Amino acid sequence: MANGRITVRKAQASDVAVLKQVLQDTFEGTWLPHVTQASARRYVETDIGGRYVERNWPEFTLAEVDGEITGLIHWRGDFIEAVHVRASHQGQGVGGRLLSHAEQAIAAAGFGQVRLETDTFNERAQNVYKAVGYAEKHRYPDDEWDSGFTTVLFEKRLGTIPGKV
Repeated sequence: MANGRITVRKAQASDVAVLKQVLQDTFEGTWLPHVTQASARRYVETDIGGRYVERNWPEFTLAEVDGEITGLIHWRGDFIEAVHVRASHQGQGVGGRLLSHAEQAIAAAGFGQVRLETDTFNERAQNVYKAVGYAEKHRYPDDEWDSGFTTVLFEKRLGTIPGKV
């Protein structure tokens, strides 16, 4: 278990290449087995993951285990846009640590809830979210992948922050 060795920090420009690798790793391990060939080709040819990192890395928080970048989280307002953990570090507390960090920051910003999405095929992520207190709120078609997926919206109520009402 990596839990005691996990450090969380803001991303830096020097992390961009490794963050792209993290997204590629999670695409290959989580999404590729489920998306259509056309969606996979579009992802690769248009470098969706790489462009996402290039546009948003200053907003990323990342996790390191023994100095190795093992995951990232990105949120805006009360919505977690992305959580990615390298396959080699899944099940070791990295995702939970990133979620906890984001939840604390979201609560400190005055939000009473945090929301995130995953797709129905990603049962591992759903189980993690439920285990740390998220509840399913809604299901709707996922238009992003054009693969017939159903998106699951999760929500978690946040505790009150001392000094905030």
